[in-house]
Amino acid sequence: MTIQRAIRIIAGSFILLSLYLAYRYNGVDLSEPTWLWFTAFVGANLLQSGFTQWCLMEVILSKLGMKHG
Repeated sequence: MTIQRAIRIIAGSFILLSLYLAYRYNGVDLSEPTWLWFTAFVGANLLQSGFTQWCLMEVILSKLGMKHG
């Protein structure tokens, strides 16, 4: 595992954990449509990209002409 993959996994986990804690202890209602679902999508995408090495944003930016560094 590379450092980049580990960072994605950790970042995604922290984002999803913070959403869970806000739901559990702060009474944030995630059952309604809310912008927090966008945050959940970003966290889930980071987490899965750390395991699968595939990221939708990388695909989008590549198609827009950005080069891999």
